[in-house]
Amino acid sequence: MKSRRRFLQEAAALSVGGALWGSKAWANNFALKTKLPEPGIQLFTLFNEMDIDTVGALQKVAAAGYKNIESAFSKQPGFYGKKPQEFKALIHDMGMEWRSHHVMGSPIQLPPNYKIPTGPDGKPMSFPPMKNLRDNSQELVDSVAEAGIPFIVCASINIATGEDVKKSAEVLQRAGEQAKKAGLQFVYHNHVTEFDNKDGIVSYDYFMSQISADVLKFELDLGWVFKAGKNPVEIFNQHKGRFPLLHVKDMTKEGEIVPFGEGAYNFTEAFKHVEEAGMKYFFLEQDFPKKPFENIVTAVSNFEKFKKTL
Repeated sequence: MKSRRRFLQEAAALSVGGALWGSKAWANNFALKTKLPEPGIQLFTLFNEMDIDTVGALQKVAAAGYKNIESAFSKQPGFYGKKPQEFKALIHDMGMEWRSHHVMGSPIQLPPNYKIPTGPDGKPMSFPPMKNLRDNSQELVDSVAEAGIPFIVCASINIATGEDVKKSAEVLQRAGEQAKKAGLQFVYHNHVTEFDNKDGIVSYDYFMSQISADVLKFELDLGWVFKAGKNPVEIFNQHKGRFPLLHVKDMTKEGEIVPFGEGAYNFTEAFKHVEEAGMKYFFLEQDFPKKPFENIVTAVSNFEKFKKTL
């Protein structure tokens, strides 16, 4: 709480500079400790839709009120079939900004008994071979650098065993150094398994300790963190400033991923501590929604209501 003396000092300063300060600036001065960025979306939410009609899908994202975009790998070459600057201009012309891009860390390996989601035709989706950091790190870094966006994110990487974790850390180290040299910030995105103990190694802790913060930062996926039984605020405080990006994924008690605000998770404390996290952008995400365009509207609408409660 501000002291009376501090309050009077700030009031005097505002009075002197009154010509430069409008009513909006005054309101912001006494608003939340940290002003949240505009809502963002991870385009993996629209995995099929982005490949079917990229322009149409982005128009609906813009109409829903999203301002920041995080792209994902797709079944088309490049960025949804477009060149880096072409895709960036497309987003910008719709009143949004492209902030980060997800790439695979290693070839896709689906978990045992994993039920592959169905596509628009009702058949199980197919995943074509995709470039990954293990085999194509420099090429992927160069393409994101050409786009002129600040973040390249490893969406996932092989951490099935302790030995896999060690080998993957080497991949992340190399890619992080390449990204840094290209003027990018390299970031790692978690799922639940990063908090599992594999042969005496917890990959999340291992990556944190073995790779320096200037080479590797993290995109904390709050939904997976909650599902793993972890407290995001404790993680923020343990590694302050290392989380420039957040994923906001809501789930029911049964584990179904649903639009933000429709699940069981409480995001209040996490968003009250984003300053400690070092967050610059957050992205709402829902994996393979049944009603994608309806759900992205629900999610951002619920978030705007949630924001007013902070």
